Amino acid sequence: MSDLQPPRGTHDLLPEDQRRHRHVTETAHDIAALYGYAEISTPIFESTDVFSRTLGETSDVVTKEMYTFNDKKNRSLTLRPEGTAGVARAFISGLRSQPLPLKFYYQGPMFRYERAQKGRQRQFHQFGVELLGVADALGDVETIAMAAHILDRLGLAGDVTLQLNTLGDSESRQAYNKKLVGYLGAHKAKLSEDSLSRLDRNPLRIFDSKDEGDREVIKDAPLLSDHLNAASTVFFEDVKAGLETAGIDFELNPRLVRGLDYYCHTAFEFVTDTLGAQGAVVAGGRYDGLIEMMGGPPTPGIGWAAGVERLALMITAPPEPGRPIAIMPGGNHAKAEALAITQRLRRAGFCIDLGFSGNLKKRLNRANKSNAVAAVILGDDELAKRAATVRDMETGEQTEVPLSSLEDHLARYR
Repeated sequence: MSDLQPPRGTHDLLPEDQRRHRHVTETAHDIAALYGYAEISTPIFESTDVFSRTLGETSDVVTKEMYTFNDKKNRSLTLRPEGTAGVARAFISGLRSQPLPLKFYYQGPMFRYERAQKGRQRQFHQFGVELLGVADALGDVETIAMAAHILDRLGLAGDVTLQLNTLGDSESRQAYNKKLVGYLGAHKAKLSEDSLSRLDRNPLRIFDSKDEGDREVIKDAPLLSDHLNAASTVFFEDVKAGLETAGIDFELNPRLVRGLDYYCHTAFEFVTDTLGAQGAVVAGGRYDGLIEMMGGPPTPGIGWAAGVERLALMITAPPEPGRPIAIMPGGNHAKAEALAITQRLRRAGFCIDLGFSGNLKKRLNRANKSNAVAAVILGDDELAKRAATVRDMETGEQTEVPLSSLEDHLARYR
């Protein structure tokens, strides 16, 4: 027996898992289309600069979690740890001449080296959306509303809570950072090494810390929401009013921050208590400075990403696929006829399971295991009469049916 196993933090999506994943992503596809979003797909690996510049040199993703390697020409490449930076790069390199706004959604695997646990893998899958070119708070509201719509369609609206905060604009954050650094500086002895390294470069990241000492310090830290300028206050009020108009409930969480450098204004998460410690199933926010940071034109943006594995764990199992009809040729002469009939029936829209070998008893056992609804038996006697024996797998009733009217007879099993 082989000792080969999937690498730690990865897993095979076997048919049952894949069926759940597909239900999540197809539901999200359908809802995104209702909001006028078009699908985009970016490479699984990008130049490392795409992520190191945009995610921030002090972020855990860049410093600890990225899968980075050099190619044969010694160029540094990174497996994508998230989707937004790649979409922004695609906009700059090929879409910047398109009229705004642009609405995109994407899905696919992401890669982060972190401790594997329930609902969190080193190769994981996300469904995400990005709205580019809308500076109005209405864009934030519609984007959040789409996420709520998807969760509702998946039957999860009662299992999640929308948490909302504002990070303000750059002016508000600069003023707040001075207050925050002053407070944290008085508690340096209690901060972790990681938080000390962030203190001067990006103190907001300390709110993301999982270190118990850090969390004890920040629970009494000043709040950004108390240091907003007038413009940031109005923007956040517009977001809250829009969500209320749209009938979307939310909770204010003044300590919710995004872990990436390019966010501003709205930050939000849909969280659940059904998955243990991994509470966020959708997370996002506004990133008006990202594209300009990457060398593109000033372009506002907002988006979110959903963890497909986490949502797949939460949903009710989707309906089983349609039951097949088993085709059972008896003897070499019947194989060619069975193949022709199989293809004819499949093109007519029937789900067909073609038996390849074994006697009739073994093939009937296989049909039972595959949950076949009916079996079409093609023996020499049947073929001599240009007919087939159709066996109802529920009742055991058998009927001889002319090959020319096989589709009509099997229609009841479609």
